[in-house]
Amino acid sequence: MDLVGSLGGLILLAPVLAVVALLVRLESRGPILFRQRRMGLAGNEFFCLKFRTMVADAEQRLRELEARNEVAGGVLFKIKDDPRVTPLGRFLRRTSLDELPQLWNVLMGEMSLVGPRPLQLRDSEKLEELDPQAYFFRLSAVPGITGPWQIGGRSNVDSGRMLELDLGYVENWSIATDLRILVKTVGVVLAGRGAC
Repeated sequence: MDLVGSLGGLILLAPVLAVVALLVRLESRGPILFRQRRMGLAGNEFFCLKFRTMVADAEQRLRELEARNEVAGGVLFKIKDDPRVTPLGRFLRRTSLDELPQLWNVLMGEMSLVGPRPLQLRDSEKLEELDPQAYFFRLSAVPGITGPWQIGGRSNVDSGRMLELDLGYVENWSIATDLRILVKTVGVVLAGRGAC
């Protein structure tokens, strides 16, 4: 399912990918794709791909914004009206178009279409400190482009609820669950629910 879905998606969405890439290039200085080290299956790190939605030095500016984190528990980092996000980036995030390059991660076997979202290293370290057992259990599944967190609220959900959703998914995984999540994801994306 991952192989067919990712390859088919990359072929069918090639015109969309090309247009978005051009718009990102024209809007602001910096690379078209944002490559960020994420924690994958069994703790193996990989570079998660996204269309760049922030200014080029966004990672360097994270420390100065930590105090403004609005997510309870501090594992995830989210702030409304993040000053690092570009105008085009807001649109890409709201429509989830920024996630499309992850079809390549799926094709390479680093991600799945459905699974717990891969956490950036900052978030992974905080989760390991907070709950080591849950941290390692979560890493027993291949991370996904979409998953229970995406259909359960996305940015409107705190780290505790995200963890609860992810662990429930890993423990009760089935192909039927993956198909249900894929279908629900379409509705969530179209409605723009929980996007930031």
